[in-house]
Amino acid sequence: MTDLLLIDAPAMTRLLTPAATADVLAEVLRAGFDPEAAPLRTAVPVPAGELLLMPAASGAYAGVKVAGVAPGNPARGLPRITGSYLLLDGADLRPLALLDGAALTELRTPAVSALAVRRLAPDDRPLRLVLFGTGPQAYGHLEAVLAVRELAEAVVVGRDPIGARALAGYARTLDVPARAGTADDVDGADLVVCCTTARAPLFDGARVAPGATVVAVGSHEPTARETDTAFVSRAEVYVEARSAALREAGDLLVPMAEGAIGEDHIAGTLADLVNGRDAVDGRALSRRPRFFKSVGMAWEDLAVAGALYRAARGGS
Repeated sequence: MTDLLLIDAPAMTRLLTPAATADVLAEVLRAGFDPEAAPLRTAVPVPAGELLLMPAASGAYAGVKVAGVAPGNPARGLPRITGSYLLLDGADLRPLALLDGAALTELRTPAVSALAVRRLAPDDRPLRLVLFGTGPQAYGHLEAVLAVRELAEAVVVGRDPIGARALAGYARTLDVPARAGTADDVDGADLVVCCTTARAPLFDGARVAPGATVVAVGSHEPTARETDTAFVSRAEVYVEARSAALREAGDLLVPMAEGAIGEDHIAGTLADLVNGRDAVDGRALSRRPRFFKSVGMAWEDLAVAGALYRAARGGS
């Protein structure tokens, strides 16, 4: 048996940049992988919260992430999201590497968003970003957005004013003008990114400008959402995969339950965006906002874990 390679959070930061991680995911989709056929997440209730089991197999690798969601952890000074990722050889299922699962999630989720932003957000000017959230995903999304777009300003909106000011201060160290703000700052935003634990809408969707892009990644539960029905109803909607979104994306399932939209309201998928099979080109960009809803999928973890393993072993 080969020695199990351990890849921790600091190693991930050294091995893959946000832009490189987005490229890894894009390469998988351009090679023809179909996320609709990927295994869906299994959620198991446990006393401390929830265990999420996410297996996948493709090409040279197989793997599984076991992630824990422990809502009581922050009060104990512990992370809300925990977990580990076991990477296996795809041919014989020998264990190859054990990765920090929470750090892997913090790397791949912003990279997925960055792929959508590459296609959906304007690229002819620096963008005004409104970022909801002050946790690890918010920091990761700030860096990932900066990897694909120039920012004129970043406005951080969070329940914790200290956390919002801290993230704004970090943005300024990256040469981005930044400040803490409120939900009303979505007025005039070019890009709104939501990465929170909220279970109800964060802002008035009617205030989102036509032509703006909204990305929401915080929820994977059918009854939880970060955006309201008014916004989703008027937006051009993209998802990672229809199968996953129609099972887990409360941002879409709640408006569907209300009768405001149907399944055909989904305009396309991440694969459509990456491969140019979408409605972005040749249409009036000023008429509708664009919405990318992410729930997180196991194939993404596998693709990034495999790239990290290759990089750690000195491969390409």
